[in-house]
Amino acid sequence: MGWSVALACASSGEPGRIFRPGLEPDADAALDLARRLYPTAAVEETGATVLDFALWPYQDEMFIGVYPDALVVCDRRLFCLDDEARHVADSIASALPDSDCGVLVLHTMVAGCWFRWYSRGELKRDVYVTAEDGVVVDQGERLDAEAPYWKSIDAGAGDVPLPFDQEQFGLDLARQLFGRDLADRGEDGFLPLELPLSRFRLG
Repeated sequence: MGWSVALACASSGEPGRIFRPGLEPDADAALDLARRLYPTAAVEETGATVLDFALWPYQDEMFIGVYPDALVVCDRRLFCLDDEARHVADSIASALPDSDCGVLVLHTMVAGCWFRWYSRGELKRDVYVTAEDGVVVDQGERLDAEAPYWKSIDAGAGDVPLPFDQEQFGLDLARQLFGRDLADRGEDGFLPLELPLSRFRLG
C-alpha cells in the first residue's frame, strides 16, 4: 500500500463504540490543543478535512480532532522518530485524562513502523521495527494484535531482515486505536479514514 502515517489517537472507553457515525469535532478545543502542542508558533485554523488527507502532514501544518471522550492528532514531528517525537507523543497521551492512547508512525522512507501505547498517560509499550534493521525497540508488554508477528522471532529466527511486513503490522495495531480496521467501513457505516478533523497552519 505504501502508506505514510503519523497518527496519535486517545479514547476514554471502548474505541469501537466511541468512534461512530456522526461524530463531530470540537474546533475550539482542537485549536486550544494545537496551541499547547506548539506554544511558540502562530497557529491558524484553515478549515476542516478528514483523516485520510491528514495522515501525512506538511511541515507547516497539523490536524486535530477533539470529540466526546476521544482525540486524534496528526503531527509531522512524529516522523522524526527522535526525542522531540517522543515528547510530542507523551504530550498527546496526557491531553485526555484517564484514556488509552496509541501513537502510530508508518514511515515509507525507512520502511518502518513505530508504535507507542499509553494507559492513563503512562507509557506501556514502545516498539520500532524496520524492514532493513529488524527490531530496533521492543519494550513493554506486547499487545494481543502483535502476537502473530513475533512467533518466528520468539522461536529463535533472526530479525534481520524483518520476517514480517512492517506496514501490515502497523495497520493491525491501528485496530487498537479505533476498534476496527483503519481503512474498512464497519457494519455501522463508520470508516475511520472519513473521521473529520480541523486543519491548522503553523507560523
